[in-house]
Amino acid sequence: MKKKEGNAGIERAVALHYDGARAPRITASGRGQVAEDIVDLALEHGVPIQERPELARLLEPLPLGAEIPRTLYVAVAEVLAFAFYLSGRTPWDETDNETQRDHSNRDTT
Repeated sequence: MKKKEGNAGIERAVALHYDGARAPRITASGRGQVAEDIVDLALEHGVPIQERPELARLLEPLPLGAEIPRTLYVAVAEVLAFAFYLSGRTPWDETDNETQRDHSNRDTT
């Protein structure tokens, strides 16, 4: 993986996934080189990044696949709103597409 300038020295990073149906889940987290790799992958794939070190510190210890705790809903909602705004999408865009795929799969099987 090619290093991006400016990512060196990132202390920790956490990646989240939100499907619009349940609480966001932790999909990657780490410190040091792993954190830098998470950020590099996100940048390579056009995933919006927001620097919130205090939030990353609270989320990083959670196991992969864990839903975020209720106490962090507002802070994570702010991050997700930022990401959706930058991408020009809404959480319902993905949910609607998944629902349409589910219906078409049922119709063809």
